[in-house]
Amino acid sequence: MECRPLSEPEVKTLCEKAKEILMEESNVQPVKSPVTICGDIHGQFHDLVELFRIGGKCPDTNYLFMGDYVDRGYYSVETVTLLVALKVRYPQRITILRGNHESRQITQVYGFYDECLRKYGSANVWKIFTDLFDYFPLTALVESEIFCLHGGLSPSIDNLDSVRSLDRVQEVPHEGPMCDLLWSDPDDRCGWGISPRGAGYTFGQEQKVVTIFSAPNYCYRCGNMASILEVDDCRNHTFIQFEPAPRRGEPDVTRRTPDYFL
Repeated sequence: MECRPLSEPEVKTLCEKAKEILMEESNVQPVKSPVTICGDIHGQFHDLVELFRIGGKCPDTNYLFMGDYVDRGYYSVETVTLLVALKVRYPQRITILRGNHESRQITQVYGFYDECLRKYGSANVWKIFTDLFDYFPLTALVESEIFCLHGGLSPSIDNLDSVRSLDRVQEVPHEGPMCDLLWSDPDDRCGWGISPRGAGYTFGQEQKVVTIFSAPNYCYRCGNMASILEVDDCRNHTFIQFEPAPRRGEPDVTRRTPDYFL
């Protein structure tokens, strides 16, 4: 498969159309079942293609992606472009939430900014996409039963109306409820704790919590399998695990203990 990025004018037009759609979506976006729920992709474009091969093509399959489309992998531009294009073409069949990496600050450190400079010769495409990220919904609610988001809960949020009332059209703050939704993590504890990542909180799994990670062999060196979660009409769920797609030009990476997942 040839991976040729869209031209800068094409990216601008695509994101303008996507913005019109995303502006109409809620901070707690309702999603119908059946749906396939997916976690981090992190620029691993060929693994995203493998995910669609295993889970089914969009629009045949209804998808919910929970953020972190860019950074770390070598194909962040292609990854986010494909997902945004699918959103524009099939707005009722794919939901794309914001992750903590859909951020101007984080993408300048972990790869997306530099990738845009390398592939386009300027930061214009990076700015177009990061401006669009401000409009991505923060959370989703499958059939009014399954609450989905990139990070986790917040001690500042008591109910879904509190999430709905947030002004999401901004850069991800360093603290506060919006930050917590994108940065918090479940933990084996009772109650709240300070997150070791420096943003958000850890929280106890007093109710059922499922985490989903969809980037196999993360950073091309971790050796992990990936998973997606299929939820049927009756809210029964099935995990599907998959291996990474064959390597296609990614540089060799020395395997070592990775940085903590950001």
